[in-house]
Amino acid sequence: MTEQFGTFDFGLDEGQEERAARLHRESLIVDVLFQGPVGYRAFDEEMNKELRTLLEKTHDTMETFSRGLEAPIRRAMAGRLDAVKEHWDASGITCGNRQVEMSDERHVREWSFAFVQKQFDYFPWLIKALTAADIRRAHETGVHAGLVSSQVMLGPWRDLDALAWAHDAGLRMMQLTYNNMTTVGVGCTERTDAGLSAFGVASVKAMNELGIIVDTGHVGRKTTLDACEVSEAPVVASHTAAQGVFDHARGKSDEELRALAATGGIIGIVTVPFFLGAGPTVTINAMLDHIEYVADVAGVDHVAIGTDWPMQLPKWMLDDLLQPIFAETGFRPEDKLVATQELVGFDDYRDFPNITRGLVARGWPDEDIAKVLGLNFVRVMEAVCG
Repeated sequence: MTEQFGTFDFGLDEGQEERAARLHRESLIVDVLFQGPVGYRAFDEEMNKELRTLLEKTHDTMETFSRGLEAPIRRAMAGRLDAVKEHWDASGITCGNRQVEMSDERHVREWSFAFVQKQFDYFPWLIKALTAADIRRAHETGVHAGLVSSQVMLGPWRDLDALAWAHDAGLRMMQLTYNNMTTVGVGCTERTDAGLSAFGVASVKAMNELGIIVDTGHVGRKTTLDACEVSEAPVVASHTAAQGVFDHARGKSDEELRALAATGGIIGIVTVPFFLGAGPTVTINAMLDHIEYVADVAGVDHVAIGTDWPMQLPKWMLDDLLQPIFAETGFRPEDKLVATQELVGFDDYRDFPNITRGLVARGWPDEDIAKVLGLNFVRVMEAVCG
């Protein structure tokens, strides 16, 4: 039996389904934190065996995790996995970011950027999004765009020359820090939040000058507010949620939502279940609740989508690798992360049309849906990157 995607039961009638399908087909769609395009279904027995063997040989969870993230792309570049393009096409997403590592070790940065560049060089249907015009061109010509961005999970950079080098290599969005405190600023799960350091202030100003979008997705409250105050360009939270709906450290307070909007930036809402609601069963309606809340607090011109989920790895890798890595990257027991939990209604990037269908079900007008799906982010990118 063929699996069906994008069919969550919102109670839509035939006319609403037709409207949602048209909107999704015609809209320019951006996923500001895109973990796709494929999911765990793309991993066959051979791929799983190779990754299990690597883990048994090295006992290195982070290395195996990283190789797992790359595995579908590498196989596609070897001409052995059509699902990468097929699933991206089926999602309807025009632009999704391609992540790089802004490590303080230059050879790590160079290797990471080189792997992303190989994707642009190999796939004729994938173009690098250096400006907003590139995303629009991808939409108009029926290809996909990749936004080079970094969450600096194992970083950060330690000198401003690294930012200039990264920009030259295509970087257009960078998160100030992950969950922890760094030389730049403080993440959202640290014990205390001192805000931006002097070097962090200099980094934000350098990003403004270079044309790199300042991202505060995992950033603490004071550091987020400092970034909004210091930056002369729009500041974003690429993938987060609203604490006013569900009080989680990874969400943003109303004060932060308004500050981000005041810069002209956007707030991307995740599809990560444990950031959206409590309990083992969280549905896509929870995500839509956060979208509507942010639209009410910050304005509809400042809401976007940054799914960050589902992770594309097989369930065994999520359980054996990602769950331990959570602790290594600053998450705490009280954050209640369950690596294998799915958001009901978004278990695969081919479920992306459910977001459009859900907004139609809630009575949103076409113009506002198009803004949330992608136009709001494109406006920000044009303001920062050209």
